[in-house]
Amino acid sequence: MIKQFLRHFFSPSKATPKVASISPAAEIKFKIIVIDFHDNSSSSGAQNLTSVLSGQQGLDISCMTPDFDLSFLNFESRNFFDLIEHGQNILQQTKADVLIWGYRQDEYIRLNFQTADQYQDTEDSFVGLLDCMYVPASDLNKDKGLSPALIDLLVGTIIAAVNCNNNEARIYKKFLLKKIIHRLSQIDSAKSLGLEHMPYIMNQLGLIYMSVAAANGNETDFKTISNLFETALKYQKQILEPTHLGSIYLHLGQLNDCASVYMSKHLSFYFRSAIYNYQMAQKYFGKYSYPYDYGHICYKLSGLYYNYWKQTEDLQALRDSVSQLRECEKIFSQAQFPEFWGHIEGNLGYLLHNLARITQSVEICRIAVNAYKNEQKIITEKRQPLFWAQIQQKIAEIYYLEGKLSNNPEALEEALSCFHDALYIFENAKKENASVQVHNLIAKTRQLLGEFKTDE
Repeated sequence: MIKQFLRHFFSPSKATPKVASISPAAEIKFKIIVIDFHDNSSSSGAQNLTSVLSGQQGLDISCMTPDFDLSFLNFESRNFFDLIEHGQNILQQTKADVLIWGYRQDEYIRLNFQTADQYQDTEDSFVGLLDCMYVPASDLNKDKGLSPALIDLLVGTIIAAVNCNNNEARIYKKFLLKKIIHRLSQIDSAKSLGLEHMPYIMNQLGLIYMSVAAANGNETDFKTISNLFETALKYQKQILEPTHLGSIYLHLGQLNDCASVYMSKHLSFYFRSAIYNYQMAQKYFGKYSYPYDYGHICYKLSGLYYNYWKQTEDLQALRDSVSQLRECEKIFSQAQFPEFWGHIEGNLGYLLHNLARITQSVEICRIAVNAYKNEQKIITEKRQPLFWAQIQQKIAEIYYLEGKLSNNPEALEEALSCFHDALYIFENAKKENASVQVHNLIAKTRQLLGEFKTDE
């Protein structure tokens, strides 16, 4: 059954062109680090896994033995925060693309995959830290080894987890994943993937396929990926932890979210499906037990509601987008996630500015200004002057709106001050178009201020 299922969903098109070979010197290498396993029965599993993966195309893989206790890999209580923190430190120090953690559960090793930005605004990776792969512990020895199918599934998950920082890397990532998908479609034996972990296998296959096809806007691809995740849910009696079930719902939410952006038909259906699955995922990622997962879903929901508002002009969708982002703001702090926090504040300022304009609310104007000023705590005038000036211009536009709504000359004077701050930087940088735009806004603000003074 599994063979027919895979071939049905992963068989390549008959018109698939031949891909030109790439010389080894030209290949991109994704840096992968395997952390020494938390395994009471064996001390060589991580080294053996590193050896198995060392010859795989596109991977620069090494093993690391950390100088701290690995008991937090049981994912219980505050231990999960220790895992995130230790992993982020290693990623920062080594500049690795993916960390692989291993934890023994009975006769299996559970593998998890951590990246630096997985709780932030990633575009080409859907693999989360709570996504699990199970491999037989006995297979991680030099005499036996993992089956080729299991290796392909593992390598596909690793590559799918990579967050690419340029288009060339994204192209190469898809190239590698397409090759893996093709090999997986040729599987002859279900045993090679381990039927006892069927929901995890289906989840991994869905992640691999989604990493390739999410932005294609192809309805057939969407249905294929959706069937993989839904099949995983059908086998949920085999799911070992509730959070693992939450991960599958999260990926269904991500899939429908992508469809609501890239598919031209049935947008309302995809929107509702994405919300439902995101909310189902949040039931398994409690706000206090797994706050980063919960907050990340809030961030995704905010973007989903925003896109729906842009398409429909439904004011409630805009309000919902603001509400979800405010929830996200409470979780990702300036101290722990400075760049992402600044990004959240900037998005919040933009959403609130739109809401203030539509509802004609002075109070919302002031909240929007505060959000943009928070963003400027990260985007400073000294380090990023042009970006800072763009934010300063947005602040000025909100002050202008407040002054117009409330007949408040002081708000207009604040607007003029902020406009001139931005103009100074644009002129120094010789940004002519930006300078002309700000000059026009200054003239507009002065005209309105003059009208107020005449009325007095």
